[in-house]
Amino acid sequence: MSYRAPWASDPARSKGRLHEEQNGSVRGPRDAFQRDRDRIIHSISFRRLRHKTQVFMAPDGDHFRVRLTHSLEVAQIGRTIARTLALNEDLTEALCLAHDIGHPPFGHAGEDALKAALMPSVEDGGHGGFDHNGHTLRTLMTIERPYPLWNGLNLTWETLEGLAKHNGPVRHPGWALAAADAEFPLALTSFSSLEAQVAAIADDIAYDNHDIDDGLRAGLLTLDQMLAVPLVARGWDDVRRRFPDVAAKRLVGELVRAQIGTMVNDLITETRARISASGVTTVEDVRAAGQCLVGFSPEMRDAERDLKRFMYANLYHHPRQLAAADAAHGIVAGLFAVYRDDPMAMPAEWHERLPMAEPDRSRHIADFIAGMTDRYAVSRYRELVGPIDLPDGF
Repeated sequence: MSYRAPWASDPARSKGRLHEEQNGSVRGPRDAFQRDRDRIIHSISFRRLRHKTQVFMAPDGDHFRVRLTHSLEVAQIGRTIARTLALNEDLTEALCLAHDIGHPPFGHAGEDALKAALMPSVEDGGHGGFDHNGHTLRTLMTIERPYPLWNGLNLTWETLEGLAKHNGPVRHPGWALAAADAEFPLALTSFSSLEAQVAAIADDIAYDNHDIDDGLRAGLLTLDQMLAVPLVARGWDDVRRRFPDVAAKRLVGELVRAQIGTMVNDLITETRARISASGVTTVEDVRAAGQCLVGFSPEMRDAERDLKRFMYANLYHHPRQLAAADAAHGIVAGLFAVYRDDPMAMPAEWHERLPMAEPDRSRHIADFIAGMTDRYAVSRYRELVGPIDLPDGF
C-alpha cells in the first residue's frame, strides 16, 4: 500500500456498518471502503443515473453528459486529488460515485416538484419536503434491497457520514437525513473527513467545466460569451499561445482540461497549507477542526464564483432550459397526483408496500418517483395522464 497521511481515513479503523455481516459476505482482499465503492457501482440506483438529467433533460444527443457520466468524471477528479494529498482514494471514489444517487428525474426541476408535492412544513400538515442529499442516504440505507437480511447496501459509517455532510456540518437536517441519523448516528454537526471534502469540491470542479463543454455543444453558449469570464479568458489566452495555428473549435477541449488542471493545482496547494496551519494529526482532528480544510485559494474561490454566476445567468437559466424545467416540473407533479389518487397505478412491488398513514404514504410515492429515469417518467406520464408537448431541451 502506498503512503497514506495520518489524517486520512483508514478502513482498518472504520466505525463499521449498521448491520453485522457474516464472514461469507466478505469476499477477497478488498477492504471496507473498497467494498462500499463496489456496492455502489453494482446498485440499481447507480445504473439509473445513465438516464437522469445532468444539465439537459432527457437529451437526444449521445455526447451530452448525464448523471452517470458526471459521477464518473467527479470520481476521476476526486481520485487524483486524494492520491496527491495522500488521502484514501477508495473512500473518495465511493463518495464521488454515490453523491448524486438521490437526484430524482429531471435534476433540480424534479426535486422542486417533489418538494412542493410533499409540502415542506410538517407543522402546517405537510410531509417534510424533499431533498436530494437526504434522499441519497434514504436510497442507500432503505430503498436499495439487494441483500436478504437487511434493507440498504449496509455501507460503512464513514461513507454514509461523508455523503450526509460533504458540504459541511448539518444543523437542521430534513426528515430523510434525520431518519438516517436516528438509525445510524452520523455526527451531523461536525465537519466531515477530508475525503468527503474532496468529493464535494471535485463535484464543483467537474460541473463548472464540463457544463461549459455541453453548453457550447448545445449552442446555448458561445465562446465569445465565455471569454467575458476572467478565469476562462485567462485560460483561453494560454491555450491560444500554446496552439497558435490550431482552429478555435478544436481548442475547447484543451481549454476545459487546462481549466480543470488550474483549479485542481490551486486546490492542492491551498489545502496543503490549510492542513499544515491547522495542526491536525488524525482524522478526528479533521472533524473537530471547526473549518473546511479542503478548498480553493481566496483568488480562485472568487474566480470560481464568477464562473458560477455566469453559468446560472447564461446556461442554467437560459430560456430553453427554463421551458424544459417547467415541463419537467409538470411531469413530476402530474405523476405524484396520479399515484396519490390511485396507488394501484404503481407497480405491484410498490403499491403492495404502500403505508396507509401520512406522511409515510406520500413519502413512499415520492420514493418511487425519485427513482425514475427521465425517459421512464415521460413514458409513464403519457400512459397515465396523456400527451405532453415537450419543448426544445428534451
